Amino acid sequence: MKQLKELFDNNKRWVGKQLENDPEFFVRLSNLQKPKYLWIGCSDSRVPANEIVGLKPGELFVHRNVANMVVHTDMNCLSVLQYAIEVLQVRHIIVCGHYGCGGVQTAIADDQLGLIDNWLRHIQDVYRVHEPELVAISDHNQKLRRLCELNIMEQVYNTCYTSFVQNAWDTGRELSVHGWIYDINDGLLRDLDTTISAKNQIPQVYRFMKQK
Repeated sequence: MKQLKELFDNNKRWVGKQLENDPEFFVRLSNLQKPKYLWIGCSDSRVPANEIVGLKPGELFVHRNVANMVVHTDMNCLSVLQYAIEVLQVRHIIVCGHYGCGGVQTAIADDQLGLIDNWLRHIQDVYRVHEPELVAISDHNQKLRRLCELNIMEQVYNTCYTSFVQNAWDTGRELSVHGWIYDINDGLLRDLDTTISAKNQIPQVYRFMKQK
């Protein structure tokens, strides 16, 4: 017996619905992938990237990991970033986290979980940088919400510190990196007013020289 039969049944129903609405849907989808956006989000199953921004398959290129981080040694994320910028020619990179992120909560807890503790250390670095602000927040839930926001903002900057983003700017490409947060409690996105669109908006120490 085929395992997870209900998922295959769901797939057939989904295909039937798509074809009923648009008989050429899969023909068109198989011949074209030109998204304008790259979404870097959390792996949390409650945050379906395409659905919450109302985009169809093929319109949003997606990378997800625990706590929506951009780490300069993560070859997976960097490969997605380079492909999105240099091949797909995306014009917007959206780093989107969410309130109630388990990765953020775990990062400042005392528990030891294993390998992921090393990954979450990057969030602890964010906490350390912003510790005076966070210590001043007495309500624990509010502190977690603010840390979720600060983590997103830091990852926006980390994205801009990569050579791929800066090379695009050096060639005159229009490319913006945005920081957004999603609230699972009401389904709404919020702009954190952290949008970077040029090299002169990042600290000098992180800027690469132009390629010759």
